[in-house]
Amino acid sequence: MVAFLAVVFFEQEGSKMKVVMLGADRSVKGGVSAMVNNLYEAGISQKVNLVYIGTMVDGSSIGKLFKAAEALLKFLTVLLGADIVHLNMAADASCFRKLIFLNIASAFGKKIVVHHHGGDFEGFYEERCSAKMREKVRRSLNKADLFLVLSENWKLFFENIVSPDKIFVLENCVPIPEKAKQDYSGHQAVFLGRLCKEKGIGELLESAKRVRKAVPDFELVLGGFWEKGNEELEAKARELSDFVRCPGWVSAKERERLFAQSSVFVLPTWFEGQPVSLLEAMAAGMCTVSSAVGGIPQVLGEAENETLPCGFDGCGVMTGAKDSEMLSDVLIRVLTDEELRESIGKKARQRAEEKYGMPGYIKRLTGFYDELMKEG
Repeated sequence: MVAFLAVVFFEQEGSKMKVVMLGADRSVKGGVSAMVNNLYEAGISQKVNLVYIGTMVDGSSIGKLFKAAEALLKFLTVLLGADIVHLNMAADASCFRKLIFLNIASAFGKKIVVHHHGGDFEGFYEERCSAKMREKVRRSLNKADLFLVLSENWKLFFENIVSPDKIFVLENCVPIPEKAKQDYSGHQAVFLGRLCKEKGIGELLESAKRVRKAVPDFELVLGGFWEKGNEELEAKARELSDFVRCPGWVSAKERERLFAQSSVFVLPTWFEGQPVSLLEAMAAGMCTVSSAVGGIPQVLGEAENETLPCGFDGCGVMTGAKDSEMLSDVLIRVLTDEELRESIGKKARQRAEEKYGMPGYIKRLTGFYDELMKEG
């Protein structure tokens, strides 16, 4: 019966490669779901027969548990008909969930791709895992046939965990809007993402007060949802409501409107994989200010060991993480120089067009799949 159902899921697609991909549900507000939705919109289904299984949803613990159980049942149903199992993995609970699916796929002899996302795997692996758990994670991850990471610095990190010959870099990509930004005259900055201390919201709110004194019409939009445990930061944002606005999670259409209204995108995150929101801002032609962490230096074409701040003559400015004073200095500089904002924004758009468009991403991803299948 299970074998029959697996065929039903795949048979209509003829000879196309059959891929089961797992990760956060497509309804989840986050980078992995955004990437998966971008894949579908860009036509990944024309290249491979893709079945996507969401393993996590936003909401209550009970809802998450039911979703995980549902995902496992569906996975077992489609597994026999799959050529490749592609696991989108981050740290903590995401890693533990994916290890279950990974070990099942390995037991069935399937080709396995582990695709690392997120920015705090180092803290998870080295600080929050016991020695016994680290060994379990290492042993399981090495069952993968291919291990994809978002940047060269993550490749170097995982070479201490996973066999280096399995690790390859596949950078995130985003749709490129037809029209680039033209108006850089305003003094509004925008942040998009989870609203929590790890994204640097505390430093951003602190710097915003100083920026407002130097740039009287400065406004800040925090687009995203407040994570539990950040009530103090949420209260601070409300105290600054005369120039700080929190509209909630932002849809794609609303994001386009915010990018058109704003002149600076700011991401003062503490750690990162390769933020989709930064790529979206660059693709729109925004002047960006972000922390020099994770894969961000590679995205902007800057060296990791540059003296900070840097990037004023490039396609995005980088600051130090957890440094509100440097952040406010940088924001004041770019907000008081329209020509600088425009120069950075246009270079960002050009880099996004050259490196981070969806057609190139799909070509590289399916190329990895093809190589796996050639190995037999």
